[in-house]
Amino acid sequence: MQAPQKEHLYKLLVIGDLGVGKTSIIKRYVHQNFSSHYRATIGVDFALKVLRWDPETVVRLQLWDIAGQERFGNMTRVYYREAMGAFIVFDVTRPATFEAVTKWKNDLDSKLSLPNGKPVSVVLLANKCDQGKDVLMNNGLKMDQFCREHGFVGWFETSAKMGQLIQQMGQLTTREKCNDESIFFWGG
Repeated sequence: MQAPQKEHLYKLLVIGDLGVGKTSIIKRYVHQNFSSHYRATIGVDFALKVLRWDPETVVRLQLWDIAGQERFGNMTRVYYREAMGAFIVFDVTRPATFEAVTKWKNDLDSKLSLPNGKPVSVVLLANKCDQGKDVLMNNGLKMDQFCREHGFVGWFETSAKMGQLIQQMGQLTTREKCNDESIFFWGG
């Protein structure tokens, strides 16, 4: 007799300033494509990635693409509700988007925590690395230190356009324990 299949659904947020490439990262990850035609997200958009984690387990990642416009800030509490993790994205060619990262992280930490009261795990994505790098990105040690100081579990340089590290992130899995259940970031 075949063992019953286990299914998990995890809500993951993808947040950051307007135009940093949140939607493009999601589309590259979920649909393996990229479009240079930019359309701003209004409010929130959704994508679903279904993963066969192992022969007995299916993981469904519900990716919430939250608009970067400041005017949607008052809705973030509703959008953040019940998320198990997040990605904060910035554009390496626009230093102001990096400066806004702490604002997004503080907003997230003030509005969302896991059922056990701990903050959700957050990964920092330095996007558009195919277009050049600012001074900060040339020093991975500074980025590692920034992540430790601000409570990120780690960071990655990405390019939604070139697919750099988007699919590799699918193989690099961060697991955090929460109430004896693994939380998966960007699995398989």
